[in-house]
Amino acid sequence: MKIKSLKLKDFRNYQSAQISFSSGVNSLVGKNAQGKTNLIEAIYFACIGKSFRASKEKQLISWGKDRANIDLQADNGIRKKSISVILQSVGKKIVKMDGLNIRRIGDVLGEVPIVFFSPDELRLVKESPEERRKFMNIDISQTDKKYFYLLSRYEKILDNRNKLLKSSQNKEVVLQTIDIWNRAIASAGIKIAAARKKFIQNLAPYADMANKYISNGEELKIAYNGVKAESEEEYISNLEKNFEKDYKLGYTTFGVHRDDIDIYLNGTEVKNFGSQGQQRTAALSLKLAELEIIKSITGEYPVLILDDVFSELDEERRKRLVKFTSRCQTIITTTDESFCEGKIIKIQDGKVVNN
Repeated sequence: MKIKSLKLKDFRNYQSAQISFSSGVNSLVGKNAQGKTNLIEAIYFACIGKSFRASKEKQLISWGKDRANIDLQADNGIRKKSISVILQSVGKKIVKMDGLNIRRIGDVLGEVPIVFFSPDELRLVKESPEERRKFMNIDISQTDKKYFYLLSRYEKILDNRNKLLKSSQNKEVVLQTIDIWNRAIASAGIKIAAARKKFIQNLAPYADMANKYISNGEELKIAYNGVKAESEEEYISNLEKNFEKDYKLGYTTFGVHRDDIDIYLNGTEVKNFGSQGQQRTAALSLKLAELEIIKSITGEYPVLILDDVFSELDEERRKRLVKFTSRCQTIITTTDESFCEGKIIKIQDGKVVNN
């Protein structure tokens, strides 16, 4: 599936804009603070159902306006897909797919698969396990909607279990009902763990291949570091073993909500011992590996979005990256026109100067 066009109205600094994209490389070029990343954000929102940087959706609406519109059209040569989003200053957002209202945002996931990378994605390697869990969750959800809803169910069960742990000073009262939540959370958790293990196992060789190509030879190894349980019974057993600690702390200390990914470069942990350049390349390689995972499942490459990545790479790595990504539709933002490849789309003050 390739993005054919995007229309915006009162979105961020875009009063009105219409952009068409080529099936190859598209370069959005302009000075800083002109709206390149805003445009990327609109694509991301339409495809994933949320922003990658705004905590509140109302922040996406142009100042002084009541609503913002995003209309995205995609095509794979056989079928077409349209996604429309109306963000409102009062009331919930309205999402339509092929003209029909969508009640659950998860139904949009995977309809137009994307892989997104920006300098901020360095958090994937450097920061907390939450960033790496988010990476797994978004990617798996784009190819498995059941996983998305299973994850939502797990989070609700976890919230209820934690509320129970905090609800009473009487341990016996908690013990009377904790087993119900143990069984529910184990049922969802063991399935999530299995999906993540499989995902990382499949991702690992592609990530290593991408890293070796971009870095000219460095070996990248990744491994799932999460739940050590092979069955619901074993999962429940771990919850029971941790009950005293959980009751004392008031929250659940065992489960897939604490999963992580171990990342090693040439046998050394990248998070603590890799240089910034190595960390950046490792994070980018994980993202590029997503291209192959999604292709292997759906039969099509996703759209690759690279937001201000070229400025962070030396010339040799830029050339290698462009060559590596030539197999799929790519949308790049840059301030330097000399970095541009393919179709050039100039952005100035929330306007598309040429298209």
